[in-house]
Amino acid sequence: MVQKGLRIGAGAGYAGDRIPPAVALAEKGQLDYLVFECLAERTIALAQLEKIQNPMRGFDPLLSARMKAVLPACMAHGTRIITNMGAANPLQAGKEVLALAKALGLHHLKVAVVLGDDVLATLQAEYLSEPLMDSTQTVSDIQALLVSANAYLGAEALLPALQTDAHVIISGRVADPALFLAPLMHHFQWRADDWSLLGKGVMVGHLLECAAQITGGYFADPGYKDVPNLAQVGYPLAEVSASGDVIITKLADDGGCVTVQTCTEQLLYEIEDPAQYLQPDVVADFSQVQLEQVGADRVQAVGASGTTRPDTLKVTLGYRDGFVGEGQMSYAGPGAKDRGQLALDVVKARLADAGYGHFEARYDLIGVNAILGDTQPSYEPAEVRARIAVRVNTQAQALHVANEVEALYTNGPASGGGASKSVREVIAVASMLMPRSAVQTQTVLLGGSEELV
Repeated sequence: MVQKGLRIGAGAGYAGDRIPPAVALAEKGQLDYLVFECLAERTIALAQLEKIQNPMRGFDPLLSARMKAVLPACMAHGTRIITNMGAANPLQAGKEVLALAKALGLHHLKVAVVLGDDVLATLQAEYLSEPLMDSTQTVSDIQALLVSANAYLGAEALLPALQTDAHVIISGRVADPALFLAPLMHHFQWRADDWSLLGKGVMVGHLLECAAQITGGYFADPGYKDVPNLAQVGYPLAEVSASGDVIITKLADDGGCVTVQTCTEQLLYEIEDPAQYLQPDVVADFSQVQLEQVGADRVQAVGASGTTRPDTLKVTLGYRDGFVGEGQMSYAGPGAKDRGQLALDVVKARLADAGYGHFEARYDLIGVNAILGDTQPSYEPAEVRARIAVRVNTQAQALHVANEVEALYTNGPASGGGASKSVREVIAVASMLMPRSAVQTQTVLLGGSEELV
């Protein structure tokens, strides 16, 4: 018996992604699964900080908006949703989705919540002496500052949830491609040690995980890489066969494009070694992948493989690392660049007098050197924006920095305007490796009554 292929759509590529393209996929994509990938490296640490301040929060702030937009269509078409929007608080996120579904009249909806990625307690109890990746420090060196520790779970953590009748599966930190690999393993009954197939599944997930990046977003460069109707760029969907081969495409009505070039850029995105892409489920090998344009906005990808999975899981640590005080002021018209530079020099001298000279700082002229450093334009800019940012130890020090920039209004060069200032706490991230045996996952099924699977 020939196994039916699977249609998987990408509903988001990061926490703040647009919602309308996901709605279009839910309504017209004829999908089996719609996946929302919303966690960046620092996102979950910030979510953990929010949860500390309010135990009812700590999940994706757009969770309700996204689910309200797509749940009716997904339920109507039998499309299951998989997402890591649970962030630091997946159980509360699951309860929010369940309550929203009831408010929408979707009384039979069930939610499966995947737990276990939060390993802070285990880390503090057993692994303080472990080294941090790319550092001479150990975990104990930042122990007092730790906010969070989350392991990158693999597809195997999602499989028990997929084996329930849940319509929505919510997790915290899961490796991005695993969100797509899991439904492939579940649907096609791929073995957890079939490294070649798992490598192909990771390729599918990697191609889809950034949503519009493969349909023309973050790709367009006018006159060089033109993208039709970028304003209405759609999100991608994949048609996957039991052999792991895939065609990446999009809805015909959506803007954007799917080409060998867009797929190539996404395939190489965040890949250090295409032959050894380390994932929790497999070490994927993309070195022999071949991309072929097989139709309008249809690209076939074949040739991925894989080898035995690592014995360890990557863990991201979030820790407090001071505060940043920032201020900005604009200057325009003749001499704008020189007045902007004078503003920077004045604030720098005042902060040095106040004892802030040893702190890490940036003094930029946006429009001149904020990105390219000391490279100077060959023309006189019509406008610049002076920006000063200093990382300090305390919130009060950060406010001092911000106030000094605002004071340029009457204590600096002529014609400064549009001042802004901000103070924010820095949540830095570090990584370590933990034995996968130390990470225990579980699934809670919500809907009717709470049930541990």
